[in-house]
Amino acid sequence: MSTLTSNPTDPKELRPLLHAEIDRLPDQALASAHRLLQEMEIQRLMDELGAATEQAWASGQMSEEKIAEAIRQHRQRHPYR
Repeated sequence: MSTLTSNPTDPKELRPLLHAEIDRLPDQALASAHRLLQEMEIQRLMDELGAATEQAWASGQMSEEKIAEAIRQHRQRHPYR
């Protein structure tokens, strides 16, 4: 069975199949595959950051007042010229 027609979900099975697919890509497709993997990582990090931000707002670690104070402190340490 081709790796394109099977749909394993176990990472231990999927990882070697994915590596094999990448190894079979023509050279001209590697840049696109790399870009796609980078976009997937960016999306994962954005999701993680979004969840952490929501949790910070919900727990009170982040508030409009705390953000304003951080901006004030930054501007005092780094005045604009």
